[in-house]
Amino acid sequence: MCVELKDVVERLHRAHHCGQDFVLQETSYADVYAMAANFAARFKELEDPSLPVCLAAENRGVIAAALLAAFATGTVLAMPHSFSAMALQQMQEVTGYTAAIVDGQIELAASVSSLFPTTAGEGEELNFADSSLDADLLTLFTGGSTGAPKVWLKTASNIFTEAIFMAEQYAIRREDIVAATISPYHIYGLLFSVLIPLVASATVVAATPLFPAEIAERVEEDSVTIFVSVPAHYRALASRRLAPSLRLAFSSAGMLAEEDGKAFYDHNSVPVVEVYGSTETGGLATRNRSQGEKDFTPLGPVQWQIKEGRLFVQSPFISPDVPVNKDHFFLSSDKVKQCGASSFSLHGRADAITKVGGERVDLDEIRDVLQQQAGVKDCVVLSLPDTSGRGNRIAALVQGNDINITQIKKELPALLETAAFPRIIQEVAEIPTGANGKYDRKAICRLLS
Repeated sequence: MCVELKDVVERLHRAHHCGQDFVLQETSYADVYAMAANFAARFKELEDPSLPVCLAAENRGVIAAALLAAFATGTVLAMPHSFSAMALQQMQEVTGYTAAIVDGQIELAASVSSLFPTTAGEGEELNFADSSLDADLLTLFTGGSTGAPKVWLKTASNIFTEAIFMAEQYAIRREDIVAATISPYHIYGLLFSVLIPLVASATVVAATPLFPAEIAERVEEDSVTIFVSVPAHYRALASRRLAPSLRLAFSSAGMLAEEDGKAFYDHNSVPVVEVYGSTETGGLATRNRSQGEKDFTPLGPVQWQIKEGRLFVQSPFISPDVPVNKDHFFLSSDKVKQCGASSFSLHGRADAITKVGGERVDLDEIRDVLQQQAGVKDCVVLSLPDTSGRGNRIAALVQGNDINITQIKKELPALLETAAFPRIIQEVAEIPTGANGKYDRKAICRLLS
């Protein structure tokens, strides 16, 4: 897929003049463009325009305005993985930012100036004539469980090409209203609850509901047509029926259990499109089980190869700074198997191998065995440091109904090698997840320590 500057500008111009809300009952498209014009003027006044501007806002209208201003002026935005003082400090040490866009009470360093959103004033109309799709637009920070966060660049072409492709692929249009249960400062939430609505002239719900009753209320009251969520929330919704206005749902940030997707479809008659990808790659493939798809099919613009059980990809969505081989293919982190000519199945992460007492242990294999035990709905298996000389020890957190840990421990020796036997198996009501919908490794380690 080739998106040119005129294609992007045409869509942005159409959104500007659509005469409706971008953020439902809160911020119109006219407001977004007024805020963007003011941000653009402030960007031009920065002492060092080569430094990125920190984007520490949660309001989707403000985020959209910041992206438009950055695209118009060639400014790079730096997005933290969280708004904690530590995360913001880490990001400042890496990027050197001296200004931040904020829409709430964010604790910034004394040396950082705050840029607040406003629609007041006679800001110049945004001009994209000198914009470049090849220019860096975003620096995304993804939090790790240890050490410094990972940093990924995104060009304007990366994000607008993907947003336009997905909007066209799923016929997302001006009449759609999007509700997301994931924050917009993670790539999945940013793409589906800011960028795709922006290029489609659609509307988004201001709130980010997290609890089943809250989600159901928002979808019903706001006549939501597109639901964007994560596996943990689909599981929590279980047998709930949402609203008749709903026509499509998306899931990402982890594997959606087949029974959870089926339950959602059975109660809502709405397909759940699972999106497989990562921050650095963008979307790579999708699966819609309600249409009989058992495996993942790569998105149209994605070129792919499988070699020795690993997935290699090329795509216009991939960050320009990822490592590639001599043929310019990026090696993903997952183990896969080809299924027919046009799809593949996922078989865990390639880095899920650890050593215990000198023996190789596959954490995904242990997880699969545990998830087959009576009562277990979900589980996480980790390799933790061990001081006994074995190098590592295996620990598992399990979630479900009427789980009998004692019985599971009796059965595991017949199913797993001795080295793979979890030394700790702990039951929880719910496995902790972070704001991005993925398992919170730090919180899980605290529970297992």
